[in-house]
Amino acid sequence: MPAPIPPIPRQAVEATRPFVLTVFRIVVGLLFACHGAAALFGVLGGTKGGGSIPPGQWPGWWAALIQLAGGTLVLLGIGTRAAALLCSGSMAYAYFTVHQAHALLPLQNGGEPSVMFCWAFLAIAALGPGPYSLDRLLTTRHPAAEPSPRPTSTG
Repeated sequence: MPAPIPPIPRQAVEATRPFVLTVFRIVVGLLFACHGAAALFGVLGGTKGGGSIPPGQWPGWWAALIQLAGGTLVLLGIGTRAAALLCSGSMAYAYFTVHQAHALLPLQNGGEPSVMFCWAFLAIAALGPGPYSLDRLLTTRHPAAEPSPRPTSTG
């Protein structure tokens, strides 16, 4: 019988938290931005029927714009909390206006991606971007250079 695997020390798990949060934010943002790009530009397979959504069409084109812009902001870690909250809300709206009418459960009505994105973005909005984001990089203050001492006059 093989030896039991020892538990991972809590300190090791806690040390990975910033990295895991950052990777989660990047992956969710990238996937969401890809959905938006597919719908807006017809790339990556386009929409379900292929092609793109006509500009200005409500609500699909606007949802795709939120997906592309919001997903990109979350991916890069710029205005992460606000962008993630907007993305979460757009997916809640999509679920209740598009999917919910077809059946009660997401598995039955095809709304699983909407639900998953909604809750993933809500988690990102609550937890923040993590330490590895452009916001952190751009707002980290570097200590100002010390002014050089003035020569004192002796006379």
